[in-house]
Amino acid sequence: MIDLKKLRDNQAEYQAGFDKKQVKANLDQLLALDEKHRDLITRVEALRAKKNEVSKAIPQMEAAERTAKIAEMKTLGEELDEMEYSLNTIFVELKEILSTLPNPPHESVPEGETDEENQVIRTVGERPQFDFEPKDHLELGKLLDVIDMETAAKTSGARFYYLKNELVQLEFALVNWLLQKYVEKGFTPVTVPMLVKEEMMYATGFFPADKNEIYKVNPGEDDLYLVGTSEVPLAGLHMFNTPSAEDLPKRYIGFSSCFRREAGSYGKDTRGILRVHQFDKMEMFSFCHPEKSWEEHEFLLSIEEEILQDLGLPYQVMNICGGDLGAPAAKKYDCEVWIPTQEKYRELTSCSNCTDFQARRGGIKFKDDKGNHFLHTLNGTAMASTRTLIAILENYQEVDGSVRVPDVLQSFLNFKKINPK
Repeated sequence: MIDLKKLRDNQAEYQAGFDKKQVKANLDQLLALDEKHRDLITRVEALRAKKNEVSKAIPQMEAAERTAKIAEMKTLGEELDEMEYSLNTIFVELKEILSTLPNPPHESVPEGETDEENQVIRTVGERPQFDFEPKDHLELGKLLDVIDMETAAKTSGARFYYLKNELVQLEFALVNWLLQKYVEKGFTPVTVPMLVKEEMMYATGFFPADKNEIYKVNPGEDDLYLVGTSEVPLAGLHMFNTPSAEDLPKRYIGFSSCFRREAGSYGKDTRGILRVHQFDKMEMFSFCHPEKSWEEHEFLLSIEEEILQDLGLPYQVMNICGGDLGAPAAKKYDCEVWIPTQEKYRELTSCSNCTDFQARRGGIKFKDDKGNHFLHTLNGTAMASTRTLIAILENYQEVDGSVRVPDVLQSFLNFKKINPK
């Protein structure tokens, strides 16, 4: 949720931000409605004050005056009821409009409409040079007997999968290695609910913008939603628990399965386990003092890069352009890893600073000696299981189809290589 007071004082700046995000926003209409709302609040409060004042005085009045005042109060009460109804109607309309407006982008976010206009900040690592024709991850998955999509299609439908044998062990090695890393860095590990209420989706900014991407469970009964990222339930950790300024930042590393409809992506990246409906994910989340959030953003990115470097995966860091930036983020970095058989870098992790956007929508605050204030929230991917496994399979493959295990994971496993069956 954007700050209406800041919008009133900086209309041109906000309009430029919405334009950069390719979002149409009629701010003149919004501010006119806001002015009407504020004027009506003043009038309602004045009528309430008058009604209370007269009500207290009526018992001391003479009978004739009392009768006249009671009649006057009845008329005033009817007028107040009408004004309160109008006030509520305008408030709902105002909130609906505000819910559609995104977080304005930071000034360092590049102009652009699509992901083709994202900016490369740096490229790190050497791409593998094969003296053979590399196999893609699905070919390797079948050869090694570690991925089964055919059976999953029968049990669950398209874009589901079974991981098997060493690939399951490799995923859990990743999880254990990363948990160790994050705990050493002071993050609190959390497993989260994977079903949440609608207000959590709203608070984090996934509703209304991305509602078509989210699975709803038992509509009309439970009215719960399967999370597409543990960012959503992690944000709830301090919606009802206000930390003190001296306790910030509060950093968490969450683990969950994630569920996405991938609506509209048919025919796009549908081979193998790159774009699927269910996967496991480890997610960083930070509740941060507003004065420290840009520093925190760079810190979270540095951990994502450290992970990729430790895994020996070549990657590039992208500054996401305005048109490709989701509603909650003021700025986002993507780390894209090299996929040999596609001969291009593909998104593996993201890292976003949502400033106070989610905090305002969810009422997430911290306290100091001057009162309560909205926090800044940040999130970043530590590990997305399927895409990380794809990157390891393809970059670490050998001529016979075997796949070497990255050095940092070998101590968590009883094998150093996955061999064809």
